[in-house]
Amino acid sequence: MSAAGTYTPKPGAAPLPRMIAAQAALETKMLLRNGEQLLLTVIIPTLLLVLFSAVDIVTVPTETAGGKGEAVDFLAPGILALAVMSTAFTGQAIATGFERRYGVLKRLGASPLPRWGLMTAKTLSVLVTEVLQVVLVTVIAFALGWSPHGNPFAVLLLLVIGTAAFSGLGLLMAGTLKAEATLAAANLVFLLLLMGGGVIVPLDKFPDAAQTLLGLLPISALSDGLRDVLQHGAGMPWGDLGILAVWAVLGLGAAAKFFRWE
Repeated sequence: MSAAGTYTPKPGAAPLPRMIAAQAALETKMLLRNGEQLLLTVIIPTLLLVLFSAVDIVTVPTETAGGKGEAVDFLAPGILALAVMSTAFTGQAIATGFERRYGVLKRLGASPLPRWGLMTAKTLSVLVTEVLQVVLVTVIAFALGWSPHGNPFAVLLLLVIGTAAFSGLGLLMAGTLKAEATLAAANLVFLLLLMGGGVIVPLDKFPDAAQTLLGLLPISALSDGLRDVLQHGAGMPWGDLGILAVWAVLGLGAAAKFFRWE
């Protein structure tokens, strides 16, 4: 016979790392099962890369560190930046906004998982999705004749700080606006930054006065920084990293201060 109390229930929360990992896995599954999110984060960037690489719709500079290149050498870094923005900003803002509206965040906030743990899980989910995006875009870009150059560590640093910047802005929008307003604003910002952030259309196509302002946007800093490294073989793009770092500090700081859980 077993000793008394052997099978007595022992309720309690799981270890914090296990809770964060479980929540991150759930967030990732929900994201990958959402057709609208997949359209935004995977299909649109991929179609833009293939379309603008195959058809001469916009004239782009093709000079690379190795000499004359292809249109994909200019477009691939911009599409990588777009992929980060679509997941860390647009997708996260919309999903979090509706979770807040339906009371999901309020209920999760009452669970043993601390609120900072929930934000950590969401960030991990974004990073996992971005890894899948980067792999997909890279494979397609190589198939189109892409020849990247530069320091991989600089690319990784740009992507990480860019993710922090867009995550802060996305959480700020989701935590302060109504869900419907977040949906409309996030999609509008996505379209505006797609056209005016140097992703596909070079910034030198715009008037001089506009170029200065557009160059301070996080999408412009990320796409230009990636392009300097991957297309031109430049070293660490400190200027673009500085712009992204400022946006990251301001966005995350404002989100922490003004985010409303219900």
